[in-house]
Amino acid sequence: MIVKQKYFLDDKWINVSSRNDENNDKYQLVLVFGSTEQIRKPEISQELKKEFPKANIVLSSTAGEIIENLVIDNGIAVTAISFEKTGIKCIQKKITDQHSSHAIGKSIMNDLSSEDLCGILIISDGTIINGGELVDGLNESNKMNIPIVGGLAGDGANFKQTYTGLNELPEAGNVIAIGFYGSHLLIGHGSMGGWNEFGRERTITKSVKNVLYEIDGNSALKLYKEYLGEFANSLPSSALLFPLSLMVEGKEGKLVRTILGIDDENDCMTFAGNMPEGSRVRLMKSNQDNLVNASGEAASSSYLQLKGLKPQLSILISCVGRKLVMHSRIAEEVEIMNETFGDNTAIAGFYSYGEISPFLAGGKCELHNQTMTITSFTEV
Repeated sequence: MIVKQKYFLDDKWINVSSRNDENNDKYQLVLVFGSTEQIRKPEISQELKKEFPKANIVLSSTAGEIIENLVIDNGIAVTAISFEKTGIKCIQKKITDQHSSHAIGKSIMNDLSSEDLCGILIISDGTIINGGELVDGLNESNKMNIPIVGGLAGDGANFKQTYTGLNELPEAGNVIAIGFYGSHLLIGHGSMGGWNEFGRERTITKSVKNVLYEIDGNSALKLYKEYLGEFANSLPSSALLFPLSLMVEGKEGKLVRTILGIDDENDCMTFAGNMPEGSRVRLMKSNQDNLVNASGEAASSSYLQLKGLKPQLSILISCVGRKLVMHSRIAEEVEIMNETFGDNTAIAGFYSYGEISPFLAGGKCELHNQTMTITSFTEV
């Protein structure tokens, strides 16, 4: 595997890798993560297509870009990948062509399915697509239990509109899927939060998909505001500081759910993933040291699955909520990757509206919020 990287910031391109190949025809995949403003400029996608004429170019808006040990804003991070022994297939699904997010998940698995499929990377719209239903559709049709990882696009801290695209100008409502094929690619994954639970465990008694109405038979919004105290005055933005842990019947591990918005008129809250009735929840709060340490644990988890080999490429997808909570310390959760992987691992990624990864090796993928999710790749 050969990786070539650069980023665009303050109106100029900066090369990250030392590679200056004149022959860019060998790159099969280019991942482009950028701000909502930058990623939709036609000249950007046109320039990259000219530079990498034979590559599939995947573009996504973000809430911040990650490249090497840098976190940048209002820029573009480009990672071009040349696989030596691994085949890839890229597809794009539009919500306007499907019945639901669940149907998109099933359709992706059907289109990518093959005996030598070894992994899937998902880059999805983050505002129109229901991430929980997308994951359920992927899992329902994942008969071979292939590792599925990825994330939902971002829009800074605006939560208005996200954009993704495959070989074209990014648009809202798209889901991009990249299938990897063959026996030479090893994929490791890890997903950790680092949030602390507080308060007693409660039960969801009324919800509709990702809209929560009642906990223990009482108004969930009223209860949440009581817990937040003075922070309730700055809702919904302060909700990023206090997500909920979610234990769903029949699923392994606890998920973290971020609140996207509150509705005082209808007395409800909208989350970044489904909140099934009967599930158990607890409030959570942040500890910056724990958040940084959790990123290191996610890196170690992805590393351990590579059979003793170092990653050639690691893709980091972290929640925008972590970025807003950590402020000036945000670079620490990226810098800790160098301590784990060393200097020879290319690092790319973005801050998202949701992360997709299994809890454990061999497990089904889940939609996470407020986590650092790391996927590491190496060819053997």
